[in-house]
Amino acid sequence: KISEGCDHGCAFCAIPLMRGRHRSEPLERLVREAQLLEAQGAKEINLVAQDLGHFGRDLGPAGPRLPDLLAALLAGTSVPWFRLLYVYSAGLTPQLVELMAGEPRIVPYIDMPIQHGADRMLERMRRPERRATLRQKVAWLREAVPDIALRSTAIVGFPGETDDDFRELCDVAEELAFERLGVFTYSEQEGTRAAQYPDDATDEIKRERQEELTEVQRVISAERLARYVGRTAAVLIDAVADPNDIGGGATHVGRVMWQADDVDGITRLEQGGWARPGEFVTAKIVEKDDYDFRAVASLPDSRRTRP
Repeated sequence: KISEGCDHGCAFCAIPLMRGRHRSEPLERLVREAQLLEAQGAKEINLVAQDLGHFGRDLGPAGPRLPDLLAALLAGTSVPWFRLLYVYSAGLTPQLVELMAGEPRIVPYIDMPIQHGADRMLERMRRPERRATLRQKVAWLREAVPDIALRSTAIVGFPGETDDDFRELCDVAEELAFERLGVFTYSEQEGTRAAQYPDDATDEIKRERQEELTEVQRVISAERLARYVGRTAAVLIDAVADPNDIGGGATHVGRVMWQADDVDGITRLEQGGWARPGEFVTAKIVEKDDYDFRAVASLPDSRRTRP
């Protein structure tokens, strides 16, 4: 975690009430923490905050920003993977995107929450983005980092959301075509601005909209993730496979760089019996099942059968 608290005033969110205003951790402390994690065997470090893009804004005009932190982490460690989780679109600066595009140790992945797609609802939610800016940022990211996987989140059933608003959200989801989209139903949080709004969506309506948008996204994800099938990629091994796993035939469970831990599915690895958790294995992605991949390991040179 590179910072605590939040300066955004989203109508539905109680984090500023609970954790206060945004406060960045000192850059030097974060580099030391990353070095300690590396010494303990970490192969991937996830940068987490309420909004990573706000890092350093409380440290003055001359203070470090997110690209400076990433550069310091890259220089101060040899950790193979760094991943960015939860970046508002406004925090996607040219310096940050250029660094991602040119540095293979920053995995091509961003979690960029949108929460809605209808401008009327984004304004009511007090979100800083609008549909046009979201469209521009997504197009820019995919042009600059063609391999990037984008994850986002959306809230359905927010007070005042009409059927037309929800339809527009579904349209935006199809237009932006995130690799993954988490869909949540609105839940009132005490003390927030939205708690003062009349909640005019029933639980049944919220569930129906959640199920519909989730199905829309399942189809989108299937299309977006299919482009990785047939490619060779590094798989970070998380665990030895459970012999009772319904996947069958896998020796290990791990992740490729387009999958964040615990939220994005897994990669079932076959023919990698020599590998150990915490190691990287080169493998060919041969199949996709919703959000999971199946991959076949390439035999390391030291273990190839000599002709």
